[in-house]
Formats: sequence, structure tokens, C-alpha cells
Amino acid sequence: MYSQHFGLTQDPFSIAPDPRYLFMSERHREALAHLLFGVAGAAGASGGAASGTGGGFVLLTGDIGTGKTTICRCFLEQIPVGCHVAYIFNPKLTVTELLQSICEEFHIAVAHAASNPPTVKDYIDALNTFLLQSHAAGQSSVLIIDEAQNLSPDVLEQLRLLTNLETNERKLLQIVLIGQPELRTMLARPELEQLAQRVIARFHLDALSEPETTQYIQYRLAVAGHTGALPFDRPSLRRIYRLTRGVPRRINLLCGRALLGAWATGRQGVDRAVVDKAAAEVFGPDAATVPSARVSASAYALGGLGVLAGAALAGALVWTTQQPNPSLRAAAVPAPHTAVTSTIPAASPTPIAPMAQVPLVEIEPLLAQMPRDINAAWRELASAWKLPASDDYPCQAAAAQQVQCYRASQLTVPQLRRLGRPGILTLQAGKEPPVYALLTGLTEQTATLQVAASQHTVRLVALGRLWHGDFATYWRAPPGYTGRLPDGSSGPVVARLAAQLSRLDGVPTPVSESSPPSLDATLRQRVRAFQRAQGLNPDGRPGPMTWMQLDSAIDNDQPRLQTNVP
Repeated sequence: MYSQHFGLTQDPFSIAPDPRYLFMSERHREALAHLLFGVAGAAGASGGAASGTGGGFVLLTGDIGTGKTTICRCFLEQIPVGCHVAYIFNPKLTVTELLQSICEEFHIAVAHAASNPPTVKDYIDALNTFLLQSHAAGQSSVLIIDEAQNLSPDVLEQLRLLTNLETNERKLLQIVLIGQPELRTMLARPELEQLAQRVIARFHLDALSEPETTQYIQYRLAVAGHTGALPFDRPSLRRIYRLTRGVPRRINLLCGRALLGAWATGRQGVDRAVVDKAAAEVFGPDAATVPSARVSASAYALGGLGVLAGAALAGALVWTTQQPNPSLRAAAVPAPHTAVTSTIPAASPTPIAPMAQVPLVEIEPLLAQMPRDINAAWRELASAWKLPASDDYPCQAAAAQQVQCYRASQLTVPQLRRLGRPGILTLQAGKEPPVYALLTGLTEQTATLQVAASQHTVRLVALGRLWHGDFATYWRAPPGYTGRLPDGSSGPVVARLAAQLSRLDGVPTPVSESSPPSLDATLRQRVRAFQRAQGLNPDGRPGPMTWMQLDSAIDNDQPRLQTNVP
């Protein structure tokens, strides 16, 4: 509708995953390189090259809307000649359905008894024959699974077994898993350790920085035929970044509606007022609570006043700085059912040392001392949990101790304060590579970072110039928790959930051998109420953040952030 008005030949901000519109930021180039590396390894091995990377898994993760599927489409266009590709975009399948889909994608005919449908063995035998024939012809085979966080554990195990299809020289199938951040959490579970050890390359796709957001908008307009001055002024571009936090899909939604609004009012350009009105229409009226462009970036990161906009897309909700009600912590309740209180034996975490009365320091000189490898930061954090500091894969070492690695984005300092546990901050100055700092303490105005085994206290305002919301920490999942709690499910995990909520509500936990608690509509509603109170997305489905907040609210034994200076 607005294309002709702005001299465009097509819609520049469609959310369809068109590879022509893939803006190759440094992160996107690295992500694509990781995918191509996996395929090149498989193809090289087929051709006799001693790459040693044929077979196994390549892992690409990223938050909703960061461009994973678009990268995948671009990747498919660069598949080398002689490489067979099977692409599964809806992995909510059983083992048999997945094998059937793979064979269909590879155009494999499956022989089976006429009176019965094909069995798992029928599909695997046919697939193995196809892979051996392809290998003999100097060809390679790649299986790509999008939205892989929806794979069930039994399907993941079957995928691992598919990588056992091999010759004496190499494995015959390369598998690429593309999914949201929870995919990494899934693969860190002890029962999937064998699969995790077969990941030969992994990459997490972050959102765009503020300069990259402007470049992204310019690039898409240019692909759509725009010439001349950008129709967005500088304040509107800053506002777009603050409202979208650099998530490409959110940028597309907001910019497309802003151009439509400018066209509808006869404007030749987009200013901040048009962006705010577009945000209210796209993300909801509360989008206006995001601080304006006149407020500094650090104030936005630290204030915790916005982003209710687009909760379904970004998962970011308003957080307050109030601490949990002390009376909830002191509520005396009967001991819950034994299934609830059973815990996995583990060494008691070591508390972070109290914050000393130290002078404030500037944060910029510390950056050079911070590691650029997040695994180094994980190893530093491991000591607080009395975890083995593995030289190579600290998250896998933690998983063996029933502790998982968790990463989140778009958090604010009030969220960190409410979460109340030490963790890893991703810091980045301009276009410099990111570095990682261990956050050990917070006050109203300062943060304490552990850098090279030393504690340094910095101003929150200074931290806000370098930290854009990425946070990582360890967490101990409830015994038996697998990441999904279907409606109506019961068992020790649900019993523990009900007991913790009852404790916070200050009411006794019903104990009944004949009628244990189930995840029914009533319990879902209690979960939603807790999530709202904690500033979480009130979906009624307890994920890692919900469990961590429950643990923090009832003072479970875990490392805690220091929140005041003696």
C-alpha cells in the first residue's frame, strides 16, 4: 500500500523468510558459516577429504524472530552439488512419523509387507541403503530439522541412533538442528549427554545491536528498490531499536506499520511520533511505556519500566524492583509429601563472598581482562555451585551433577535483582567482540563483577552502556523435570510445584496418596498468578525462569547475589 509512496518495488518488511532480505550481520555470517561448515565436512568426507567432521550434529539456536529460518533458507541455496537434503519444518512427530518424513524428503521408497504399514526397522533399513548408495556415488546427505526444540526425547534419541549409520571411514548422515534457546537446555540433560557429545559445531544467534538495526533497515529498503535518503529520521531509528531490542521480526513489524502510518497521513518520512503510534498498534498500547529516545540507553536497561510490548514475540515483561514479601518466606506449613521433598543429592552451593566496602572503578578498563569465551565464565561461576570446572565443556560437566546451564536475553537489572542469583553478563562496546563478566552483587546504584578472581564495583549506569540484556546462569531443575508438563500431568514434579506454590500462598499442602495433585486448570491458574507477580510471561507453564523464581522466593539453598554493602 505504501510502496509507491516511498519509491519501493515491493514490501521491504515482510516477515516471510525471503533469503534476498537476509541482512548479514557479523552474527548472521557466523551462523551461516557454522551451517556451511557442517555440510562442507560431510561433503568433504564423501569426497575422501580428511576433514574428520562428517556426521554428527550441527546446532543453531536463537530467540524468536532473530532470523534462524531465514538463515536456513539462505543455507539451503548454498548446498553444494552432490549433497542430498531432507528438510523437516514441523518436528512434532513420533519416531515412526519422523522416519517416514525423512524417507519422503530423500525420496526413498520403503519396502514393507503389503498387509502391514512400514515399521521403524523398514524405514531405517531403507534409509541405510540409500545413504550407502549415496556414499558409494561420492554424494553426501544432510538432514535439517527446524523448530527442533519441539522434538520429544524419544525422537532425539532416534536421531542420535541415525548418526550410527556409518562405514568404516565415516558417518553417513549429517544432522542440523535449528531451534529456540530451550533446545540447548534440552541437550544439557544427562539423558541426552550422548547426543550432546556428537555436536560438532554450535552457534547461538543474538539480536542486532543498535548500529546493526539501522543497517538492517537500510539494507531491506535498498533490496526493495529504495534510493535516496532514509525515510526514518535518527530519533525514530533510536526509538525503533528500543522498542524492538534488535529482534529482526519485531523490527519488520514495527517498520512496516510505521511506513503505513506515514503514508496514510501523507508524510514523506517517519518520526518518533509515528513510530510510537505504530508500536501501540502492533505491540499494544503499553508499548508507550518504553523510555523515549531522550532517555539514555543505560537508563532504559536499568529502569525496568518497559517492554510490555510484544510479549508473545519477545517474552519481555515489566519488572518491579520490590523484593518478595518477607512474610511469604516465614510462612510455617506442614512438611509436604515425600515425593515433593525428595531432592537429587548434591554438594551445597558455596555462597558468593560478601561484598566488601570497595571504591568504585571504571568498567571500560576491565573489559580487556574479561574472557571472550563464555566457557571460561561458566568455569568461574561453577565454583560458586561446587561444580567441576571442566576444561572444555562446563555445561556438560554441570549436567552430570544435575545442574543445567540457562541463557536468557532482554533482561533488565530489576529482573536480575528479583532473580537474585549470580550469573554471566555479556558485555559489548560498540562493534568490539563481546566479553563475559561474572555478576556477583547488586545495589541500587552499583554492580559487583568478578574479573580475573578479583571483585570490582562499577556504576550501574556505566554497566548499562555495555550490557544489552544477555544473562546466563546455572540452575538445578526439579528431580524428574524434562522441560514439558502436559495438561493433566502428575507425579513428583507437579507435586513439588503445588507444594511450593502452597508455601508461598501460606496455606497447607494437601497430601493424598489416592489423589496426588495434577496440572489441571486450577494449578495452571496458580502458576499464572505467580508468574504475573514475578513479571514473567503468565502462560501457566512453568519453565526454567518460573522454577528459578520459585526457588528464590522460598530461599532454597543456592548461590545468591549480594544486594547490599556492609
